[in-house]
Amino acid sequence: MHDFHRILLSSEVRDLTDEVGRLFEDLERNSGAARRAPAGLCTPVLDVQDTSEALEVVIDLPGIAAESVRVLLKNGMLVVAGEKASPYPAERGDATFHLVERGFGRFARAVRLDGAFDGGRTRAILEGGELRVIVPRVDERRGQEIRVPIVGA
Repeated sequence: MHDFHRILLSSEVRDLTDEVGRLFEDLERNSGAARRAPAGLCTPVLDVQDTSEALEVVIDLPGIAAESVRVLLKNGMLVVAGEKASPYPAERGDATFHLVERGFGRFARAVRLDGAFDGGRTRAILEGGELRVIVPRVDERRGQEIRVPIVGA
């Protein structure tokens, strides 16, 4: 099992913050309207499963459309960013909430990829309120015998 909780260097944090900012800008540009996600806390839970074939990340995203999510692989990180819009219109100023447990607003989750992965074959499927991102491993060749042919001159 790989350690996904390695401490990020400050330059990695800056790069990650910049990438997430660009993902949010892309979401705003493609939303069709000049809307911004409401201020709030939205931290979708995730599971990371590491197998010999792939790394699989499953994130709970109920009520979020595929066009409101971006998935990015860069510099050994898998980043999932998006926004969950509140179902309550802003004009409901007459409502009083007695309990608020569901999170709304922007979110970003990042998972470090330790090892060799084939980013070009990565798949992301959003179905039934779950986003499943599968990042296939590159076949490990270290330690395997490789015969090298000799060509005469």
